Amino acid sequence: MPPTQHPLPLRALLLLPPAPSPPTYAALKAAYSAPLLTVLQQLARSPERAHERAILEIALPSPHLYGQLDAPRGRFYAATESLVAGLYKLVCILAAQNAIDTEDAEGVDARIILVAYPRNGKLDEPAPESTPEHETQGPAVDLYTLARSPRSWEHIFSVQCEEGEGLLKNFLALSGVQRPVQRVRGGIVTVESAAPSESQVSPVNHRSVAVGGTFDHMHIGHKLLLTMFAFVLGRRHSHDGQAPSVLTVGITGDELLKNKKYAEYLESWHDRQQGVHDFLTSVIYFGQPDDRRIGIEELNEPGPNGHAVHVTYPFGLLIKYVEIWDPFGPTITDDAITALVLSLETRSGGKAVNSKRAENGWGELEVFEVSVLDASEEECVDETFQSKLSSTEIRRMRSERSQSQK
Repeated sequence: MPPTQHPLPLRALLLLPPAPSPPTYAALKAAYSAPLLTVLQQLARSPERAHERAILEIALPSPHLYGQLDAPRGRFYAATESLVAGLYKLVCILAAQNAIDTEDAEGVDARIILVAYPRNGKLDEPAPESTPEHETQGPAVDLYTLARSPRSWEHIFSVQCEEGEGLLKNFLALSGVQRPVQRVRGGIVTVESAAPSESQVSPVNHRSVAVGGTFDHMHIGHKLLLTMFAFVLGRRHSHDGQAPSVLTVGITGDELLKNKKYAEYLESWHDRQQGVHDFLTSVIYFGQPDDRRIGIEELNEPGPNGHAVHVTYPFGLLIKYVEIWDPFGPTITDDAITALVLSLETRSGGKAVNSKRAENGWGELEVFEVSVLDASEEECVDETFQSKLSSTEIRRMRSERSQSQK
C-alpha cells in the first residue's frame, strides 16, 4: 500500500499595519487585537482545515529595521524583542480568552515575520528584477522578499486602515500577481516616538549564534526564543568568500528527560528536532522549498555533541541541531560561537557558560535575553495563558485527554 498522504496545513498570511511606537503591550493591543482575533477565529473554525493545523504567518512591518537589514543586529535587538514578545503575548492572550487552540497539532500555528518597512509606506528603491540570495534570509526581510516568496497562502488578510491599504498596495505591486484578499477591521496605531532608541551594545555582526532548550511540544514561548535567536545572526552575502554563518540549536537528549512530569507524552529527540526545524526554517528561509541545494546530513560521532542534524542553505547558512547531554552543549566546545540567546529565567546559565569559556581561554559570548511572557495586564486569563506556554501543561492536558477517552 502507498504511504498515507496527510493533508497539507491551511496556510494564511495576515498583513498588519506598521507597528506602534513605542510598542507597549497596551499599544499593540489597541492596534492589533481586532484583526488578530478575527483571523484567529476564522482559521480556528475553518472547515477547510479538516482537523489539520492552520499556519498563520503574521507580517509585522517594523519601521526601525527599514534600510538596516545588513547592519549588526545588536543595535536593534531590544526594540525588536519588545515588538515580537508583545505581539506573541497578544496572540496568546486572545487565544486564551476565546478558547482558540494554539498549542496542539490541530490548532492555529501563529508565526511572526518581521518586515523592514517605512512608516510612511514610501519605498525608497524600485522593485528589483531579482533579489540576491542572502536577502531570502529571515526572520527579518524586506517587503519584496515576502511578496515574491514562493509560499502559497490560501488566505491573505489585510487591515482596513490607511496604512494597511498602503501596505497591501505595495505588497500586491511587488508580488506581480493578483491575489484574493480579505480585509478585516483594524484598531488604532499610536506613534509617540519616531523611532526607538538603539541598544548600547557592541556593534558585532555575529556569524555564529547558539540557543539551547528541550523544545518539547512547540509553543509560543519557544517561537519567541527561536525568532530572536535567528534575528541576532547577521546577514552575510552568499559569495563573500567567508565561511557559512551558523545557527546552533542545542536540544536536550531523551535520557535527560526521563524524570520529567508526564514523561510518557514527551516527544522524542527527533520529533523535537523536526518541530524546531519546521518553525525555524519557516521564519529564516524565503526561497524555494524544493531547492536541491539545501542539504540535510545527520551525524553520529563519538564524544559530546556528536549526534547532530546539519542543514545547509544556498545563501551560506548552516543550522546545527545538536543533541546535548549537559547544560553547556556546543557553547564550551565550539570557540567560533560568539553570541548566546536565552530567556530571562535562564540568565544564570549564560553566566555559567561564560565562566567555562574563560577557563578555556576563550572570549565571552554576547548574551541576548528574551522576555518571559506573562498576562499580568489582563484579568481572568493567567492560568489558561500559562498553559499555552508550558510544555509540562501541554503534556498534562494530553494525559487527561487520553484518560478521558479510555
